[in-house]
Amino acid sequence: MKLALLSDIHANIQAFDACLAHAREHGAQQFALLGDLVGYGADPAAVVERAQQLMDEGALLVKGNHDQMAVTPPAQVQTVGDTTAAWTHAQLSADQLQFLDQLPLTLQREAVMLVHASVNDPALWHYVYDERAARESLDAAAALPDVRYVFCGHVHLQTLYYRGASADLMKFLPTAGVAVPVPRHRRWLATIGSVGQPRDRNPQAMYAIFDTEKLQLTFQRVSYDHHSAAVAIRQAALPALFADRLELGR
Repeated sequence: MKLALLSDIHANIQAFDACLAHAREHGAQQFALLGDLVGYGADPAAVVERAQQLMDEGALLVKGNHDQMAVTPPAQVQTVGDTTAAWTHAQLSADQLQFLDQLPLTLQREAVMLVHASVNDPALWHYVYDERAARESLDAAAALPDVRYVFCGHVHLQTLYYRGASADLMKFLPTAGVAVPVPRHRRWLATIGSVGQPRDRNPQAMYAIFDTEKLQLTFQRVSYDHHSAAVAIRQAALPALFADRLELGR
């Protein structure tokens, strides 16, 4: 079975639809959305509606920090991420807000653990930026029965970590479209990147496909109309920074 892993969509319906179409073209049979459906982008209602449709079709979903902020916007804006929370909240229906609020922080399916940030205290939204943070997340996952694979987002970058034969943690930077063997005798953690706001100076959307039979993980990059997504942000009078990021991939 091919499981498409998508995270950090950030209300970017253009990127979301492009990645869904690409995944289906590449044989995806199930979808997993790893949080941050909303925030930053101009189309939160359309993205949440699409996510609801996918869940009705059997998709797996977990909550991200921006999803939580959309449900309960911060009283004071303290970070860049806070700036669109109240606006996003106002764009969503009561049903959509309840949908986001009820999403779980983690979800385990056999050997796979899905989480937005880290398995280590998922509600604290730790960033898995390096080997230390990846080790803490894998250690927390190791306490759970059968988990061999942790898939997360939050950092907007694509990276693969695994424990080698010496038990040391290894870091691997994948090449888009190239399948990576991920055998079960090791433990793996992948940050699958951002659909809606990549930050590696490449505007192409990011996602990954996990083949549960061949035990291969393929990181993907997808071109989409990021200029239209940027225009939509500016037309919504959201901070121009978020439009600029889409055009520059940062």
